[in-house]
Amino acid sequence: MSAARERLPLWVRLRCGMAPRTPVVLGLVLLAAVAVATVHFWSVRPQPVRAPEPVADESAALALPPDPLRSGTPDPVPRPAAGEPPGTGGGNGSGEIVVDVSGKVHRPGVRRLPAGSRVEDALEAAGGVRAGTDVTGLNRARVLVDGEQVAVGLPPGPPVAGATAGGGAGAGPSAPLSLNSATAEQFETLPGVGPVLAQHMIDYRTENNGFRSVDELRQVNGIGDRRFAVLRPLVRP
Repeated sequence: MSAARERLPLWVRLRCGMAPRTPVVLGLVLLAAVAVATVHFWSVRPQPVRAPEPVADESAALALPPDPLRSGTPDPVPRPAAGEPPGTGGGNGSGEIVVDVSGKVHRPGVRRLPAGSRVEDALEAAGGVRAGTDVTGLNRARVLVDGEQVAVGLPPGPPVAGATAGGGAGAGPSAPLSLNSATAEQFETLPGVGPVLAQHMIDYRTENNGFRSVDELRQVNGIGDRRFAVLRPLVRP
């Protein structure tokens, strides 16, 4: 039997000698090959690429300065308080005020100061108060406003105006000061009048041949309605 089998062709011997489980094994091998090919094909397929998220807006937001009103940080720009009139601390709108420092200071005159300056700053700009000057009634911590005058060491009222035209007794301390005969030093004794304003009064009197009425004080450079109201009962033509 074995001798006859040896004489058969090889393909016949293989076909006839195949065990029953051989097709099953071959099928499993084929399925495994298909599975491997499928996995390989799926792994190398083209993958969609997502575009990167835009970050320009976020970086721009980080570069912006924080809003002090939302973050609760102090605002570096001074703002007027509630109820405070706008323009307090600077009448020219440029962050600067102009004040007239008069009286017993080393360098009286008009001074330009930053808005929000106080009386103490004006005194320093004028060279300081002269030695021996009584500044008890002067509030050095008061905030200045544009166009005001700081009078240092001046009496509250005018002194004796001098003898009368008829040679009689001199006038009392409450006698009005003559606008047409007073000297610059006498003008400086008036409340709120310093060397600069006193010279303006002298110049006006010279250019207009004297004062014809007290109301002409309104035309003197540096005398506004508030200052005129103070000076009016203290002077006469």
